Amino acid sequence: MTNGNESSLADAATSERAPLRLGLLGVGNVGQGVFDVLVRNGGEIERRAGQPIRVVAASRRNVSAAKALADAGVRISADPMEVVNDPEVDVIVELIGGTTLAKSLVLRAIANGKHVVTANKALLAEHGTEIFATAHQAGVIVAFEAAVAGGIPIIKALREGLTANHIEWVAGIINGTTNFILTEMRDKGLDFDTVLKQAQALGYAEADPTFDIEGVDAAHKLALMSAIAFGVPVQFDKAYVQGIAGLASEDIRYAEQLGYRIKLLGITKRVAQGIELRVHPTLIPAKRLLANVEGAMNAVVVQGDAVGTTLYYGKGAGGEPTASAVIADVVDVARAISNTAAQRVPVLAFQPGAMSDAPILAVQDIVSSYYLRLRVSDKAGVLADLTSLLALQGISIDAMLQREAQDVGGASTAQTDLIILTHEIREGALDAALLDIQALSTVLAPIVRIRKEELA
Repeated sequence: MTNGNESSLADAATSERAPLRLGLLGVGNVGQGVFDVLVRNGGEIERRAGQPIRVVAASRRNVSAAKALADAGVRISADPMEVVNDPEVDVIVELIGGTTLAKSLVLRAIANGKHVVTANKALLAEHGTEIFATAHQAGVIVAFEAAVAGGIPIIKALREGLTANHIEWVAGIINGTTNFILTEMRDKGLDFDTVLKQAQALGYAEADPTFDIEGVDAAHKLALMSAIAFGVPVQFDKAYVQGIAGLASEDIRYAEQLGYRIKLLGITKRVAQGIELRVHPTLIPAKRLLANVEGAMNAVVVQGDAVGTTLYYGKGAGGEPTASAVIADVVDVARAISNTAAQRVPVLAFQPGAMSDAPILAVQDIVSSYYLRLRVSDKAGVLADLTSLLALQGISIDAMLQREAQDVGGASTAQTDLIILTHEIREGALDAALLDIQALSTVLAPIVRIRKEELA
């Protein structure tokens, strides 16, 4: 506990430094959250940063909608480039999203010698290599904790907290919309389309939910985490991406019966041949903590050789949770601003000259185990045919579930669902086996394949 004299000395020390002046690009939910949290917790944040932090300028297309900031003395402009070019702004906080205008604004800010804090995962996933290199040459900081998993400090954990570790893999639920949909499908037995409409009505899903349900949003975030975990360039374009739109409620039910739950996971692994970088629906054991992350929450698991397994859990979106991460980055900028570039924490954790050129593996070369659902004729010899074709590719069976046969109107024979869990195998070998199995006359519908990870 500090006494009054110590508190006064601390106040005097922080007040000696001029305020760090922020320019907000975008005053939506997150931008307003940044302003509100800075006002509410300004004294505490100043004690941590060593100087006051003030929003002095902001841009919003509808200027009148930023009345609260204007009333507080913030200069409001409809043109974000005015804020970027404002000589009285030290740090640009980019919250407008997108990759075209945002890229121009960020590069101009860097050229103007301003540090940048951004929550824009798409921008960094697609143009991060260029932006980071430009910032390094200019001697300024680009910080992006808020771009991945909202208020969860996973970037700082990977970049700083786990720096002593050889990271082996990272796996995460990093899109709240899809996690909400999968939770509702499992808990209520509803189909995908019904739950998607519910998610849109509740505001969890956008009117155009494509980026979320097709896995693109998660892949943007995963590409950034992979770069920091393994010291490789940001390579979103090489990620394997599969969304949840094709998931059937029966697969969620069958997975549950086998002791698994289905989550949309972003997975990146370091293997002997290179780096796996993939987003897809995944069976994980129901006993894992990650399997029990429900609703719109996010969670990331990191496996390091020294620390073992660590879990990071929290809100992946929302105004103030994301604002929390934005302000944490601003405080880091305040602390590092007096250091030379060589003394700062590298933006991708590894020194720029020490980045790895490990390749990103094609999905056919990843190794995983699999859930397979086959609609087959219920007659003798079917199972023997299937297992022999799997065995030809060296694929062994871990578990099997056969549903009760059912007569289908007009069908000449009863049909049944056969669910198979395989042991680990290279995906290319499974592709070859499934091609032959699908050609069997006794296989009556397209085979459903979902990757399975034990995360042990």
